[in-house]
Amino acid sequence: MPTAPKIEYESVDNLLLDPTNPRLGRHVASPKLSQEKVMDIMSGSTLDELAESFLQSGFWPQEAVIVVEEQLYGASHLVVVEGNRRLAALKYLKLAAEGKATSKYWAELAANKTIDKGLFKEIPYIKVAGRPDVAAYLGFRHVTGIKEWNPAEKAEFIAKLVEENNLSYEEVSKKIGSKSPTVRQHYISYRLLLQLEKEEDVAIEAVEQKFSVLYLSLRTQGAQKYLHIDIQAPPDKAKTPVPKEHVDNLVNFSRWLFGDEKHEPLFTDSRNVDTFGKVLESEAGIEYLERTENPRWEFAVRKAGVGEQEVVELISGASDNIQLALTEAHVFRKSEPLQKVVHRLGLDTAGLLNIFPAIRAEILKEMQEDAGAA
Repeated sequence: MPTAPKIEYESVDNLLLDPTNPRLGRHVASPKLSQEKVMDIMSGSTLDELAESFLQSGFWPQEAVIVVEEQLYGASHLVVVEGNRRLAALKYLKLAAEGKATSKYWAELAANKTIDKGLFKEIPYIKVAGRPDVAAYLGFRHVTGIKEWNPAEKAEFIAKLVEENNLSYEEVSKKIGSKSPTVRQHYISYRLLLQLEKEEDVAIEAVEQKFSVLYLSLRTQGAQKYLHIDIQAPPDKAKTPVPKEHVDNLVNFSRWLFGDEKHEPLFTDSRNVDTFGKVLESEAGIEYLERTENPRWEFAVRKAGVGEQEVVELISGASDNIQLALTEAHVFRKSEPLQKVVHRLGLDTAGLLNIFPAIRAEILKEMQEDAGAA
């Protein structure tokens, strides 16, 4: 039976922020990143609530940070791998208490307050042998748990687990409490982001900012088909998701989905991602997108015939619901709320039939014949 982790205590000055923390951003995070730079980046991480909580209640042992002892900046240090926001808030608060506040906010927070110096001397921490030992906890907490990282950070973390530890999707899913298909899609999406980064004509900042849209798009068969991506590929086959001979398709895909310096994206509402996938399943839709310098979303949908199918499905679903309602509607014929929605339905139906005069005439004829027979 494993033993419970031991809580130890250390000064805030002897605990280092993690310069490889995924939340710093993949272009910034690096073992060479100075502590001052890490602090500066983290200053925008809503540390104020944490600082005020520490002033009121102190640092509870159950909120202990998790650390590893490793080489950093040429020496061995205790590096926080979970709890960096808490540590950053304490470091900023300590500077303010010493009269070295980095902003007006921190100066005002510390002003006229008696701050217990012990707050900075005894920070509860749990030491683990190495980063792999805490990977499962971090994954559960930040990928599937309540303290979720943003989609790009999740994907980067999963990619590191896969590549640095040579793990399969199934092994990663067990570690972080997620499903294998979700892990696989995160990994392939991240590798696709790295592939896009190599292309000059891609607005990579826009792609990264809307990484969740990239992730969602890969669920669609249209995107998989157009990009020639094998969404079932194992890690060793998925490092370059789009084959080299189809990179032009990848650049097109990025421009349509995210825009670039010369083009606006086709749409901005992420709810259209599935419809975009259907457009990419259509030869007519692709032909229109590829030959048009500034294609319009409405035209692309129409060219692909997607709009027609959506309207058919909407009206078909409405008809099914009405048939169900007819079995009970007579029981509630005196209901005012029901009468109001029936009135609205009648107006909408009349408007729809006005679009199809031949069908309207046919229905009126059938109704007259039924009345005559009665």
